[in-house]
Amino acid sequence: MFIEQPYVFLRWLYPHALWRMSRKKKAVFLTFDDGPIPEATPYILDILDRYGVKATFFMVGDNVRKYPDLYEMVVSRGHRVGNHTFNHISGFRHSNDEYIANAEKANRLLKTNLFRPPHGWMRLLQFRLLSKHYRVVMWDVVTRDYSRHVSAEQVVRNVRKYTRNGSIITFHDSLKSIRKLETALPESIEWLKAQGYEFKLLE
Repeated sequence: MFIEQPYVFLRWLYPHALWRMSRKKKAVFLTFDDGPIPEATPYILDILDRYGVKATFFMVGDNVRKYPDLYEMVVSRGHRVGNHTFNHISGFRHSNDEYIANAEKANRLLKTNLFRPPHGWMRLLQFRLLSKHYRVVMWDVVTRDYSRHVSAEQVVRNVRKYTRNGSIITFHDSLKSIRKLETALPESIEWLKAQGYEFKLLE
């Protein structure tokens, strides 16, 4: 649970970051990290279209540079875009100036007010500086679809076990996750719909 659903005290590290939406509404917010890439993003978009679901894609700027058509595809289908830095860098391994510059470089392509730090961590000063210009979005549920130790069935199990009202659920449009998502994503969406959850976009 430490990974799949962060403990409350971890959320205190980044005050005012968005971890979960309103608990009063039976709604969830799907997000995808690390794309866009041709091996994963188009398939995910087709699945979302099939079920009439909109999501937020936190994109790596360099991937957008390489695949601008995929960026346009995501936007044209009514999904939201977020900043995930230009090179998917860790805030702890780079200076504050380097990290902020990398995020700004990405945003020249992404043009968004949403930011999610790779790996879910960054220095507190980096957080404070970025919060002046972005809504920093974390998550309430990490499906762990990226892990080679987690099967497609376990991805679905994580969604079922940890989702609650207002959950921001994180999947990945990446090479590490796509084979699992071919079954886990539609199964997760079908289960969420069966439970009466509404799918909403982050704002």
